[in-house]
Amino acid sequence: QVQLVESGGGSVQAGGSLRLSCTAFGDAYSIDWMAWFRQAPGKEREGVAAIGAGSTFYADAVKGRFTISRDDTKIMLWLQMDSLEPEDTALYYCAANFGGRGGKWFSRTKYNFWGQGTQVTVSS
Repeated sequence: QVQLVESGGGSVQAGGSLRLSCTAFGDAYSIDWMAWFRQAPGKEREGVAAIGAGSTFYADAVKGRFTISRDDTKIMLWLQMDSLEPEDTALYYCAANFGGRGGKWFSRTKYNFWGQGTQVTVSS
């Protein structure tokens, strides 16, 4: 079992930066893929970025602005968010794939553990 706890959200003006962190508690050594998702009010939860299989993946909307990284122990996951836009306002979730589930990196069903989310608000 794995428990994920996010931190680092907040309010920032457009053009600013935030760094989200996710700490994995429990059997973190068994985690395969990890990802960040976000959900804005009235919208579906969408994949933002993922790391796994030796590669990183990004949604088109955040390419060149966001950077996902993870430490070698797989205990910590980060999302560096630069040049933030009002459209980035959402609740951001950390997700982990435990046990080698298949699927696309941006598919919610690929991940079987989720954090509670951290709010990011970007004002214009």
